Parts: sequence; structure tokens; C-alpha cells
Amino acid sequence: MNHRAGVTGRIGGMRRFAAITRILARHGLGELLDRTFRRSTQRPQSLKLGYPSPQRLRRMLEELGPSFIKLGQLMSTRADVFPPEYIEALTRLQDSVPPVPFDEIRQVMEKELKEPFREVFESFDETCMAAASVAQVHAARLRSGDAVAVKVIRPGIHKKIREDIGLMYYFAEKFDKSFELGRILQTVNLVAEFERTIFRELDMLIEAGNIERFAEGFKNIEEIRIPKVYWEHTSRSVLVMENMQGLKLDQVAAIRAHGIDPKAVAMIGLRSFSRQLMEVGLFHADPHPGNTIVMFDGRVSLVDFGIVGYLDEETMLQIAHVFLGYAEHDYDLIIDALEGAGLIDPDSVDVTSFRIDLKDISEPFYGRSLQAISVKDVYDQLMQLIYKYRIRLPRNLLLLLKTFIQTEALGKILGSDASLLEVTRPYARKLLQRGYDAQKILKNVARDIKEGAGSMRLVPKYIMELLRRTAGGRHRLELRHTGFDTLNQKMEKGINRLTVGLVISASIIAGSLILNSGRRIGEISIGFLGGAVVSINEVLGITGYSIATILGFWLIISILRSGKL
Repeated sequence: MNHRAGVTGRIGGMRRFAAITRILARHGLGELLDRTFRRSTQRPQSLKLGYPSPQRLRRMLEELGPSFIKLGQLMSTRADVFPPEYIEALTRLQDSVPPVPFDEIRQVMEKELKEPFREVFESFDETCMAAASVAQVHAARLRSGDAVAVKVIRPGIHKKIREDIGLMYYFAEKFDKSFELGRILQTVNLVAEFERTIFRELDMLIEAGNIERFAEGFKNIEEIRIPKVYWEHTSRSVLVMENMQGLKLDQVAAIRAHGIDPKAVAMIGLRSFSRQLMEVGLFHADPHPGNTIVMFDGRVSLVDFGIVGYLDEETMLQIAHVFLGYAEHDYDLIIDALEGAGLIDPDSVDVTSFRIDLKDISEPFYGRSLQAISVKDVYDQLMQLIYKYRIRLPRNLLLLLKTFIQTEALGKILGSDASLLEVTRPYARKLLQRGYDAQKILKNVARDIKEGAGSMRLVPKYIMELLRRTAGGRHRLELRHTGFDTLNQKMEKGINRLTVGLVISASIIAGSLILNSGRRIGEISIGFLGGAVVSINEVLGITGYSIATILGFWLIISILRSGKL
């Protein structure tokens, strides 16, 4: 569906439009609204009116409802765009709202599962375990006796989000046209990114697929439990999965009371994060305490896979280089990895200065435990470096950075004294060894050959298209040759030497023929030679020999001086 096809389609309902403007005005953005919707042909203005404080922005988004809460959560991953204090406030958005009445939830399930509610569930807790802006979770038991958690999308949420996205586009376009800040933030692009991601989060089949991929990646890891998906009862709006019993990760006293060492739990979490990055190729991008369950036997279970980041093989290798470079203080390795990932362009970034600044912010944290490191300090300094060198990070890497910070924060909650870099080092080494073994190299070579063959098949087509356009007068071919000046000089010098050589040869031959001739033509008496008689042909012969001798010596000397005898 195209949400940008006309103002009427975007606004949807005037009531919602009016409600949003009232909320914005109540939070001190009335002047911004006036200037945004004021008709003007002037160039975009600087936004000199006061920004809303980070806390006020967070409260405003929460009041605007589910769509804007999710937009704020997306904004919290864009640390390359928003200042650190706003990122911190946006990460604290409370994605918690009053639950939908059970009767409405049951109607959604029966419609999706296409069978009576009681034929699927032996029991169902009508009081939800958790209620978020787009879904809520209930505990239940299947007819088979399995304890499950049932996640149900709120009824009508798709329509509401579509309407809100239309409004977001409308406000974003006005804002981008009215203020320079809009151009800097690229507000319309931010909404477009939100539109691409929100409906994936609303599709329970996608989340179920994420769970299955995690389960496959951790199938041989005993310390991590991934819930089982009951596919026969899962649809786009309903996800039925194993109910993982245990304690939330931030219940440290209760964890210790069950005889479980919180530091051991933290190590499991750090190892899990390392495996996600270096082995599985996808990572749980929302590892807050409520999504990490400490089971009563000491294992750790991950739940809620709505927000997941994906990593391709090349990105995994570059991340491994970065982690290994940090662990071994090898900043050249880090810089090479960042260049290889396309994050740093040596033509536009002063790499030497960047290396110095990176070392300055990194060295003070080496050898320190999680408890001795302020995650906020590391984050703020890194963001300053990104701002300074105008580095634009892909959303997936920004999501990874946010996950990295959240993972360290969880370690601090559990009192861990481990170093994430030291935990990650063996996984990075293993990945790099796996990445460069013979089988991998052959696989990459075969892939490159296949891609090259595919490109070569297109070459004749492109050549014919170019010639067709040229013949039609739409293109002009212009050939330029450069670098031939030196070659012309050398060729001219060689030809001149050859010509001189021919003249010398001709002079010698002519002189020899004349002197050896028996006929004497035009005898002349020369007084200063004692009256000696010399013929004209003898004078010509001697002159020819003389010229040939002089030219011969000149040619030999010039060749010797050129060093190319």
C-alpha cells in the first residue's frame, strides 16, 4: 500500500489529526506547528525555537500512542542522527498500555486459528502476563498438556498504524520543507524506515521464524534455551510458543536465593552475545531484563524475538576483526575492518586523526571489568567520534551498538567482573579461521566467478544499447589519447638518427666511387700546395668522406650519451 499517495489518503481521519496536534501543542510545540503549516515560499528556516527536552519528547510519544512509541524506539537506534541525551531518553520509552479485554483477544484467536478456542487450549489465563503497545501475552495450556505463552496482536492495530504512518508522512514532509533541521534529520526517510520495519514486527510468522533460527543456532548449547514454536497454532496475528519458567534477569536477590550465581548468569549472557555475532549471524536486538529469563536450573532463556538484527558473512568477519583489534590493541586492524565495511572512506576521512582519536577514547577502558566501566561514557565518546568524522552507520550496526550497550548493562546488573572483549576474543579468532579456510576460499572464488559470468552475459547487451543510442544521436563517442608525447619524441629522434646514418652511408659510398674513378674531371692547380694538381672529382670524394666522418662521430657520441648503445 502506498501511504504517500495524496494528503487525503495520508490523513485518514481528522479526529486523529486534531488529537495529534493538540498533544504536540500541549507539550510546547505549538510554535513549531504554526511555522510548519504556515504557507511560505521562503527557503527552509533554522529551527531557533526551543527543542523539547528529552524527557518531554519521551512523554509526548507515549501519549501519542503505539505507533509513535514504536517510532521513538526506532529513533533510539539512530545514534548517528540524534544527540546522546535524546537516545538515552528514547530507550526508556514505556511500551506498556492497558490490556485489551479478553473477549476481543479470543475473537482474534478463533478467527486466526479457524477452530473453536476450547478445542485448542485446555486452560487459558484471561489475565495477561504482559501488555505492550501492539500485542499482549497470556499464559495457557494446550490440550496436549504443554505450558505455552500466547502472543496476540491487538485487534485493529494494523489499521491504526497505517493511519498514523500516513500522518507521520504528512507532518514529516511539511517539517522537511519548513526547516533546515528537517533536511539534516531526513525526517521523511526516518518515517519510511519505520514503515519498513513496523509491519515485520506485527507479523508473528516472522517472529516465529526468528525463534526457529535462534533454536537452530543454539541447538548444541546446553546453557541457552530457546522456546519451542507450535506452528500448528501460529498465524500472522497469533504466536504460540513454549512458556519458559524462571526469573527475570534483574531479580538478582531471587536468583541468588535459588542457589544460582549471578556472575555465572552474566557469563552465559556474554557468551550468548558472542555466539550470536560470530556464529549464528543474527542477534537479539532487545535484550532487556524482561526478555531474558533465568531458569531455575541455572540456564538462560531468550524470549520475545520481535526485534532481531541480521548479519551477513562479510559483516560478521568485519565485526570479528574489530573485536579482535580491540582485544589486542591493534588499531590498524580496526581501521582496515572499518574501511572494508565501507564505514570509512580514506578519501574523505583523515584516517591518521581518526586512529589517534579512536585510541584516545579506547585505551582508558582496557583491562577494566564491566563494573569499572561507565557504559554511558563509552557510548557518548563513540558518538562524538561518529559526529566529528560524519560517519553514517547502517541501521543494523546502530542496532548492534545499542544491543552491545544493553548487554554490558545487563552484566553490570548481575555484578559481573568479566571483560566482554576477552569473552569475545576466542569466538572472533574461530570465525576468522573458519572464514579463511580452503573450503571457504573456494566457495568465495566460485561465487565471484558466477557473479562475473553473470556480468559478462550482460556486456553484449550494454554494448548494443550504447551503439544504438549513439547511432540515434543521443550519445556521442569521443576518443582521447594521452601520454603519447614522449613516444612521439622518441620515434622522431630515432628516425632522425636513421636518416643521419643513411646520409653517412651514402656519403661514404659516393666518396669511394668518385675517388676510385679513373677519370679526372676539371683539374685545378693549387698554389699553396706547391702547384699540385687536383681534380674536381677528388675534391668531392674527400669532402664526402669528411662529412661522413664528422656525422659518424656525432652519431656515435649521441648514442653513447643516451646510454642505449
